[in-house]
Amino acid sequence: MPTSHPYYLASRPKAPNDDLEVTDKYSGECIARVALADAAAVDEAIAAASAARAAMRAFPPDARRDVLEHCVLRFRERAEELAQLLCAEAGKPIGDARGEVSRLIDTFREAAAESTRIGGEVHELQISPRTRGYRGMSQRVPVGVCSFITPFNFPLNLVAHKVAPAIAAGCPFVLKPSEKTPLGALLIGGVLAETDLPLGAFSVLPCRVEDATALVEDDRIALLSFTGGLVGWDLKARAGRKKVVLELGGNAACIVDADPGAALDHVVERLVLGAYYQSGQSCISVQRILVHRSLIDALRPRLVEAVSKLRTGDPRDEHTFIGPMIDEDAARRVEDWIDEACRAGATRLAGGARKGRMLPATLLENVPRDARLQRQEAFGPVALIEPFDEFDDALSIVNDSDFGLQAGVFTASLDHAMRAWDRLEVGGVIIGDVPSFRVDTMPYGGVKGSGLGREGVRYAIEDMTEPRLLVIRGS
Repeated sequence: MPTSHPYYLASRPKAPNDDLEVTDKYSGECIARVALADAAAVDEAIAAASAARAAMRAFPPDARRDVLEHCVLRFRERAEELAQLLCAEAGKPIGDARGEVSRLIDTFREAAAESTRIGGEVHELQISPRTRGYRGMSQRVPVGVCSFITPFNFPLNLVAHKVAPAIAAGCPFVLKPSEKTPLGALLIGGVLAETDLPLGAFSVLPCRVEDATALVEDDRIALLSFTGGLVGWDLKARAGRKKVVLELGGNAACIVDADPGAALDHVVERLVLGAYYQSGQSCISVQRILVHRSLIDALRPRLVEAVSKLRTGDPRDEHTFIGPMIDEDAARRVEDWIDEACRAGATRLAGGARKGRMLPATLLENVPRDARLQRQEAFGPVALIEPFDEFDDALSIVNDSDFGLQAGVFTASLDHAMRAWDRLEVGGVIIGDVPSFRVDTMPYGGVKGSGLGREGVRYAIEDMTEPRLLVIRGS
C-alpha cells in the first residue's frame, strides 16, 4: 500500500502537501499521508467541472459505459488490495471489507448498464381540438455539476453510489470523501484518471469541513448529494436553488411476529448480523428489536448466546466479527449511552467493557423510551430488545421515531406484511429479513429525519438528469 497519496483536481493527480494523516483504526498507527485540499482547490475544482459540462453532456452513452466497465475491470483486478485497504483505514473486518468491494463492483457494473438506457418519453398532446397536430417528446439531460460528500463507514460503496451514476448521467462532479477514510475514494479517482473522461470531469478532494463550504453554497453546482449525520439538514438550508439528496441515517427497528415465518435460530442469525456487522456502523443497522411476547422467552437466550460468541479483535483476522469503531470518541459516546440506559433501569444482557476503540457487542432490555439509545442513532455495536402484544402496537413503536430509513419484519402473515408496508413510516420495508438488507439497484432512502431522495443506480441517475421537452407543430 503506498504511503503517500495525491488528491485529484480536474482529473489530474496533485500533491501540494501531505497534510492529512490516515491511521490504521485498529493499531492507531499512521499508514498513509494524503494531500489535503484547501478552499482554493475546491473552487478550482468547481470551475473545472463547470467548464466540463458541455464535454460531459456530449460524451456519448457508449463511451460513459466504457469508462464504467473499465472501472469494474480494475476493481476486480485489485479486489483484495481494496479489501485490505478498508481493513486498515476503516477498521472493517475482512469479511465485511470483501463484501463492500463486491458491492462497489456491482454498483459500477449496474451504472454501466444503465448508461445506455437513459431514455425519453413520447407525450400525447392531442387532448382537445386546440392541440391537434402537435407532437411532444422529452429526453433526459444531465443537470450539470454535482457535489458529493460521503461518510467514513462505506468508503468505497457510498462513493460508488454517487460517482457511478454521475458518470452514467453525464454529470461532472467534485467529491469530498471523509477525512477519516479517504484512501478508497482516491483509489477510485486513480482508476478514473486512467480513462478518457473529459478533462475536469471529476475531482476527488479530501478537505476540512470549513474548506468545503463552496460544495454546498456555490451556485455553479446543480445538485448536492450528502450522506452522513443530521447536519445534512443544515446543508440543505444553505444550498440555495440546487437539488439536494440526503441520506442521514436512522435507528432501524425489526419486528419478530408471533409466527415469524422462519425458524428462530435463523431469525437470531439474521438479527445478529444486522445489528453488529462492521461494529454497528451502518445507517440501517438493527438497533431496536421488537419481539411478540409469546416468543421473547424463547428468543432472548438464543440471542444472548449468539451475541456473546461474537469475536472482537483485529479486523484482518478472518474470525473477527467486531472490529474497532472509527475512533475512540465514537466508542466512548456509545458506551456513555449504554451506561445512561442502564442507570435508567435497562438490563445488560450481553456486552462488556470498552477498550479504546473496541466496544464489545452489547444487547440491552428494558431500555426506557426516552433514552438516547431508543431515540437517536447509536451507530455502534448495540441493540435493544423489547416485547409487544399486538402487531399494530409494534408498528406504532417503530413509527415512534424521528427517523424512517428501513424496517424489517419477520412474519408468516401476508396481512401483517402488507399492513407493515402500508403503515410503517420508512423508506423501505423488508419482509422476512432485517432492515440492514440492501441491494444496490433498489430505491434506497428515508423519510422524516432520515433524509430525502433515493439512491440506487437508476434512481440516482433520475436525480442527476432532468426532462427536456420538445414540441413539434404539424400541419
